[in-house]
Amino acid sequence: MKQWSVSKVMILVLVAGVLIQFVPYGRNHLNPPVTGEPPWDRTRTRELFFQACKDCHSNETVWPWYSSIAPVSWLVQHDVDEARSEFNVSEWGRTGKNKGKDAAEELKEGEMPPFQYVLAHPRARLTDMEKAELIKGLMNTFGEEEVGTGY
Repeated sequence: MKQWSVSKVMILVLVAGVLIQFVPYGRNHLNPPVTGEPPWDRTRTRELFFQACKDCHSNETVWPWYSSIAPVSWLVQHDVDEARSEFNVSEWGRTGKNKGKDAAEELKEGEMPPFQYVLAHPRARLTDMEKAELIKGLMNTFGEEEVGTGY
């Protein structure tokens, strides 16, 4: 069996990296139109939500530069597509699709925003006070009885 040199492996990796840029998935960064928003309990709830959650859970995504480079673009596109399908404040009122009642619970349990998102978007890191304020605002907006009452 012939030995592969480091330079041959590097060339192969480089060629593969260039070739995967031609895969069309992950570069459609056109945001769909905003067709509706939930009846926010107050402006501050909306501000905090948009600070920490809007890039994935709205049609107002700000696409970072790395979201155009495969294979990272595939991951970002998948995450945004999945997030929008579960909970999208820009398409409020669509039947059976928005799970607003789960938003406060996800935040309370530390599942949102995801760790990798906060690493890349430090502004999404909420202080404990902001987090509590957003949880309360989401509970008021979407109904306390649906998400639990304890912090």
